[in-house]
Amino acid sequence: MGFLDFFREDIAIDLGTANFLVMQGDKVVVDEPAIVAYSRSSGKVLAIGRKAMQMEGKAHEDIRIVRPMKDGVIADFHAAEHMMKGMLQLINGGKRKLGASFRMVVCVPSGITEVEKRAIRDSAVISGARELYLVHEPIAAAIGIGLDVEEPNGHMIVDIGGGTTEIAVIALSGIVCDQSLKVAGESFNADIVHYMRKHHNLLIGQSTAERIKLEVGAALPELQDPPADVAIKGRDLLTGLPKQIHVSYTDVAFFLDRSLSKIEEAVMKTLEMTPPELSADIHQTGIYLTGGGALLRGLDKRIAARTKLPTHVVEDPLRAVVRGTGTAMRNIDRFQFLMR
Repeated sequence: MGFLDFFREDIAIDLGTANFLVMQGDKVVVDEPAIVAYSRSSGKVLAIGRKAMQMEGKAHEDIRIVRPMKDGVIADFHAAEHMMKGMLQLINGGKRKLGASFRMVVCVPSGITEVEKRAIRDSAVISGARELYLVHEPIAAAIGIGLDVEEPNGHMIVDIGGGTTEIAVIALSGIVCDQSLKVAGESFNADIVHYMRKHHNLLIGQSTAERIKLEVGAALPELQDPPADVAIKGRDLLTGLPKQIHVSYTDVAFFLDRSLSKIEEAVMKTLEMTPPELSADIHQTGIYLTGGGALLRGLDKRIAARTKLPTHVVEDPLRAVVRGTGTAMRNIDRFQFLMR
């Protein structure tokens, strides 16, 4: 270990639309919602992560709540810069070595453009990165669930995040064919808000929609072990008064059917593009579901019924991408597919 290495910290970042995760060594040291709260009058950052999320939908006009990431890429550069700085300060309880810099590996969507890559690079450099590498999310997810991406066997990954769904067939350390779809967790929330308004005349916020998705979210109208109905409060659009209704998992399965059909179609299209030798591999190993969307009840059974292929929800799908990014960070000389 050289003298300069003492002042360098190696970290892996999953810069997601919904969550910001940082891995140092083999441990996740930051896991916070990707959200920032500003004062409009002073421009000062009031809160990031969970504290900012608690303000969402409840703030007065001087507080601006911003989600810097949209569809897996930076939508608000200024907010992303402050969010990244604030999140990195949380590492080691805010105790960083004096003058320390970061060597970073950041995962990005497979369909990212050069302009979007530049925005991520610029934000990372401003936040203290001295060396920066990028890795595509499906490859990071495959590494994170323990697949050997360097072998000549094909693996199919469906990573359903907050802003994008990444579908990819991976072999020999690269993506052979893929689809990047802007239908994911945030789309599911928007569907729930829309249908609650349309069918129940109830206006709810994003936080309530997220709660519905987590507690009774389902991809099928019939489940073997169904969750109990959840009581939801919002504003009645007819009277303007607060109102409570009960929502079941069958309601949510109906709400989400349109978005889930788009994901199914993208999976089928990717399978159609897959070379025959890799199709044979996938027929044997099946499809791996990662990301927060993989936790939707019955989604694996729905995709399996459509594709006639074994479909697996991986262990701890929310952290599969950051685990793989962390493995790439620790083996940076081995993985030649990392992008500078």
